[in-house]
Amino acid sequence: MQERLQKIISAHGLASRREAEKLIADGQVKVNGRVATLGDKADPDKDRIEVQGVMLGSRGKRVYIMLHKPRGYVTTMSDELGRKTVADLVSDCPERVYPVGRLDYNSEGLLIMTNDGDVANALMHPSFGITKTYLTKVSGKDIDASVAAMGEEMTIDGRRVKAASIKFIEKNGDEASLYITINEGRNRQVRKMCEMSGLTVKRLKRVSEGKLMLGDLKYGKWRYLTDAEVRYLRSI
Repeated sequence: MQERLQKIISAHGLASRREAEKLIADGQVKVNGRVATLGDKADPDKDRIEVQGVMLGSRGKRVYIMLHKPRGYVTTMSDELGRKTVADLVSDCPERVYPVGRLDYNSEGLLIMTNDGDVANALMHPSFGITKTYLTKVSGKDIDASVAAMGEEMTIDGRRVKAASIKFIEKNGDEASLYITINEGRNRQVRKMCEMSGLTVKRLKRVSEGKLMLGDLKYGKWRYLTDAEVRYLRSI
């Protein structure tokens, strides 16, 4: 059955529908060897669909993994600048999986990867309000005032974002360790909130996403989600 290309790409977990539309608009998607355009449809069971040169597989087994992303890796499957990617870290996973959301190059911690587009969309879309908590080491002249500022709504990149929930772990002069929890997860949101509040981020590590916890998963390693964790994701 024919479906819009962005829906097919999203269902395979490769990107959100909005990101898939951008890939199509940028000429990164082909159907049966022809560059696709927005509005095109295809039959995933009959047509050859390529995204950035990679053939889309059939909708087989759904796979869900958690990666402890290190700093120095980009959260993409390939990088035109030749930087290390999270794909390098999960190359031994038998199924092709894709990152859900982003952790920037200098950030680390919990990253979910899957080939289930519906779950990926639910985790990423702000309307679902999935909380994300970050262990953050910061410095600043008046940390208490900065933390208070982040506890209020802000405008970032022209968008209104909700207040963060912040818990002190320790404070020593002009440096502190904090747990910062947000429920929108816009691009580099925690870093931008800190910057706007007068804080310099020295380390940023995501430790939880919804009910999923990084726990003691080793740096640079991945694991399959448990049955209970998968049920939770599918219930979102």
